[in-house]
Amino acid sequence: IANCVFNSFLSYTAIMLNIVTIHAIRKTPSLPKTLKTLLLSLAVSDVGVGLLVQPFYVSLMVEWLQQNNTGCITNLVFIFIVNVFSLVSLLGVVAVSVDRFLAIHLHLRYQELVTHKRVVVVVILIWVMSAFLPLTLVWIPANKFSLVRLVIGVSGIVLTTVAYIRVYLAVRHHKGEIQALQVQQVAENSEVANLISLVKSAVGIFYIYLVFLICYLPYFISLVLLSISGPSITSKRFLLYSLTLVLLNSSLNPVVYCWKMRHIRRTIIKVLQNLPWFRNRASH
Repeated sequence: IANCVFNSFLSYTAIMLNIVTIHAIRKTPSLPKTLKTLLLSLAVSDVGVGLLVQPFYVSLMVEWLQQNNTGCITNLVFIFIVNVFSLVSLLGVVAVSVDRFLAIHLHLRYQELVTHKRVVVVVILIWVMSAFLPLTLVWIPANKFSLVRLVIGVSGIVLTTVAYIRVYLAVRHHKGEIQALQVQQVAENSEVANLISLVKSAVGIFYIYLVFLICYLPYFISLVLLSISGPSITSKRFLLYSLTLVLLNSSLNPVVYCWKMRHIRRTIIKVLQNLPWFRNRASH
């Protein structure tokens, strides 16, 4: 019952917060087009979680509470929808983390190599792959599908962790470079400001990755436990609560954008200030 109530609330917050975030990202001119496209893809997947996954999840839990057996097709449709949006989120976090690593690592060559068209192609591939993989459930056993999903999840986490280790090392290198250039007074202000902006955006994305890790890790652990010990009441209960934690991630991402990405925060504040109820309260 607690899980039903919590997910009903999260469905509303995921939809509302991410719609505001999508509008804010689109209206933030200072964000690079490449980063904007990746963040928009991530926010759209989070809206999908609130709009489709969580209401479906709540309805299934209500059926289970009433001890009604849900049909095989209903379960497969739910598994398909959950996997599509969770894979888009996973691959989206990997993509945006790699993008920030390339922005800092390549620096001046970044705009030449990482073009907006290429990023759009990557985003399309993420959505196509995320939709195709759950369809394999039709012809491969569920345990093999869980193994494939686990391998993709662990690979994504490892790749993102390596990218952030490299980002940390690159940031340290550039920090020393910036200080040296500022001391010698040979650097243009725009170049220094650009480097500082890149570092700040990488830090903001790191917090998105950190929240993602906290929300998704228990789910991957539950999959491992299920494959090792087999289904039991405890393991199924742990899976249900870990899935709720995965879905919570969609409501937390807009909070991280607002908290750690200054340009998006300013736009969100402007959007909220233009809302009628906010203006009415301000006038009173």
